[in-house]
Amino acid sequence: MTGQPSARPRLPPAIWALGFVSLLMDVSSELIHSLLPVFLVAGLGTSVLAVGLIEGAAEATALIVKVFSGVISDYWGRRKPMAVLGYGLGAFSKPLFALATTSGLVLGARLLDRVGKGLRGAPRDALVADIAPPQIRGAAFGLRQSLDTVGAFLGPLLAIGFMLLWANDFRAVFWVAVIPAVLSVLLLVVGVREPDHAAGARRSNPIRRDNLARLGPAYWWVVAAGAVFTLARFSEAFLVLRAQQGGLALAWTPLVLIAMNVVYAVGAYPFGRMADRMSHTALLAWGLAVLIASDLLLAGAAGGPMLWAGIALWGLHMAMTQGLLATMVADTAPADLRGTAFGFFNLVSGVALLLASGLAGWLWDRSGAPVTFLAGAGFSAVALLLLAIRRRPARPATS
Repeated sequence: MTGQPSARPRLPPAIWALGFVSLLMDVSSELIHSLLPVFLVAGLGTSVLAVGLIEGAAEATALIVKVFSGVISDYWGRRKPMAVLGYGLGAFSKPLFALATTSGLVLGARLLDRVGKGLRGAPRDALVADIAPPQIRGAAFGLRQSLDTVGAFLGPLLAIGFMLLWANDFRAVFWVAVIPAVLSVLLLVVGVREPDHAAGARRSNPIRRDNLARLGPAYWWVVAAGAVFTLARFSEAFLVLRAQQGGLALAWTPLVLIAMNVVYAVGAYPFGRMADRMSHTALLAWGLAVLIASDLLLAGAAGGPMLWAGIALWGLHMAMTQGLLATMVADTAPADLRGTAFGFFNLVSGVALLLASGLAGWLWDRSGAPVTFLAGAGFSAVALLLLAIRRRPARPATS
C-alpha cells in the first residue's frame, strides 16, 4: 500500500542451498576434526604444541588461499566454479585421513582439505552477498552460518555414535566422512544458480592499485577488527583437549564441539537479523565480552558445569561475531571487489590464527591450560579496549 513500509524480502532459495552445501561439508569435516586432536595425541603420540601448529597452519592455509580465489572470482566475474573446485578438493581429502599413519600425513591431508576450504570460502561468501538483497544481508549470512554450524554439531554427534559402535575405531569413522562430502559437491553443482550480474560489469585486475584504493578506510577497519578478534580466539581443538584433561572419555570428546556448535547454530541466524537493525560495533563489543567470560570459565575449570558453561559461551561469541564480520565486509566493499575483499580479510585473519594457535600450544606445554585461556582473555580485553576507542560504526559502501 502507498505510504506503508515495503515488506521485508524473503531469503532466496540459493541462500538455503548454499547453507545446506555448507551443512553437508561440515558434517563430513567435523566427523574427522572432532576426533583429530585426540587421534593425534593419543593415537599417534603427537605433542600438544604440534597439534596447535598443525591446526594453525591448516586454518591459516585456508584463509590465505582465499585471497587468490577471491581475486580470481572477481576477475572472471564468476563465483560458482571456484566454489565447486574448493568443495571438490575438500571431498577428495577425506579418505587421506583414514589412510594416515603419521602426523606428517595428517598434516598433508589437513592442508589439502584447507586449500579446498580456501578456494571455496571467499567466492561463496561473495556469492551470498551477490544473491541476498542488501536489507537482509545480515540474515542471509546468519542463515548460511547457522546451517553450516548445524553440520558442525551433527558431525561430532555422529562421531560419538560411531566411536561407541565401533570400539574407538578412528579410521572407520574417517571413512564414513567421505559420504556427506560427496553429497555436498553434488548439491552445489545442481542446486545453486549464479546470478548473471554476480560481479558487476568490471573485469579489470582486482588487485591493481586503483582498484585496491576503492577498498576504503571502513573496509580496512573491519579487516583490522577481524585480525584482533582472531588473535583473541585460538583453535577450538584446545576446548577438546581441555575437556579430555578433565577426564572426559575418548568416545565422548566430540560432545565439546557439539555443545559449542548447538549454541552457535541456534544463535547465528537471530544475531544475523539483529545485525541488520543495530550498531555493528556494539554487537562486536558484546561478542568480545562474552569471549572474555568464556576464557575465564575455561581457565578456572577442567570439568563440571563451569567447563560446559565456558564452552557454551564460546559458541555464543561465535554466533554473535562470525556472520556479523562477514556482513561488515560485504557492506564496506564495492560489489565487483567482494571476492577480493573477503580474500584480504581472511588473509590477515589467517596470519593471526597461525600466531594465536601456535602461542596457545606453546603456553599449554610450558605453563598449562589455565594460563592459555587467561592469555586469551587478555587479548580479548585489549580488543575490547580498541573497539571502545572507535565508537562510530563503519558506514556501508554503495551496493
